[in-house]
Amino acid sequence: MIHITDRAFKKLLIALGIYLTSLFAANTLGLKIMPFVFNSHISVAVFSFPFVFLTTDVVGELYGKRIAKLFVLAGFVSTALFIGYSLLSLAMPWSPDGIWAKEGYNLMFGISARIAFASLLAFVIAEYQDVISFFFLKKRWGGKSFWLRSTLSNVYSQLLDTVIFTLIAFAGVYSPKVLVSITISWWLYKVAMGMLYTPLSYLGLRLLKEKTNENESKTD
Repeated sequence: MIHITDRAFKKLLIALGIYLTSLFAANTLGLKIMPFVFNSHISVAVFSFPFVFLTTDVVGELYGKRIAKLFVLAGFVSTALFIGYSLLSLAMPWSPDGIWAKEGYNLMFGISARIAFASLLAFVIAEYQDVISFFFLKKRWGGKSFWLRSTLSNVYSQLLDTVIFTLIAFAGVYSPKVLVSITISWWLYKVAMGMLYTPLSYLGLRLLKEKTNENESKTD
C-alpha cells in the first residue's frame, strides 16, 4: 500500500486542479475550430485536452491505478455537474435588462452543454480505456519506457475519445465532410501534442514523486 504524505497530497490536489481545468477548457472552448493543413479543421481543444490523458498517466505511474481511476471519477462527476448547471441556467427566465445576451448565451452554452455531454460519454469510456491499456503495458514491460507506454495508450484512447466526441458534439452542426476532417486531424494532432508534451510528463513525474513511495509497491 502506498503511503501518501501531506506534501504528496497537496501535489495531487494541484495535479487534480490542472486535470479538471484542462478538461473544462476542452469542453467549453472546443466549439471553436481553426484551419489546419490540407484544408482540414481542428478544434482549439487540442491544446488543453492532451493534459487530461497525460495527467492520469503521470499520477498512475507514481501512485497506482486506484488514484488514476479516482481522477477519472472526479472528471466524470465534475462534467456531469457542469451539464446539470448548464441545463438549469438555460431553463431559467431572462430578466429584461439582460435580454441582449440571450441569443448568444443560449447558442453558446446550449452547444457547450451538448459538448459537455459528448465529452462526458467519450471521456469516461476513453479515459478508463487509457488507464487500463497503460497499466496493461506497465504489467508487461515493468516500469520501463514510461513515454512509450503513455504514447501507445494515448494513441488508442485518443482515437476512441475523438470518434465518440465528434459524432455526438458536432453531428448536425457541421457537414459530414467537415466531421471526418475534424475527427482525423484532431486525433492525429492530439497524439502529436501528447508526444510534444512528453517532457512535461517527465517534469510532472519529478515534481509529484515523493521519497516515501520510491520503494513502495504500486497498488491497483
